[in-house]
Amino acid sequence: VQLQASGGGLVQAGGSLRLSCAASGRTFSSNVMGWFRQGPGKEREFVAAIGWSGGATSYADSVKGRFTISRDNAKNTVYLQMNSLKPEGTAVYCCAADSRRNYYYRVQSADEYDYWGQGTQVTVSS
Repeated sequence: VQLQASGGGLVQAGGSLRLSCAASGRTFSSNVMGWFRQGPGKEREFVAAIGWSGGATSYADSVKGRFTISRDNAKNTVYLQMNSLKPEGTAVYCCAADSRRNYYYRVQSADEYDYWGQGTQVTVSS
């Protein structure tokens, strides 16, 4: 089972990027998916999560109104559209899946996710 994140890169402050997380080896269409990030010298932090149908979403306060999480269950892929990027958004962004539950609870806790992708680097220049 793999979660492959892509779409990172170097962007100027105020710019946009769209991250993708493609799952292979099994389907996560019935599970919560999330994005986390870890900046240089910082701890890993929650960014966004989405329920199995896409009807439930959650965001960190620092990204609300600028980031949008979505999913395409037919493609077994989750997306993170990031707009108005800020230099403090520089981090490695990882996607994660919770394969053990199909209900939306404690989605901001990394402990609830049991599958993790390798991450994609996002660098925002000022």
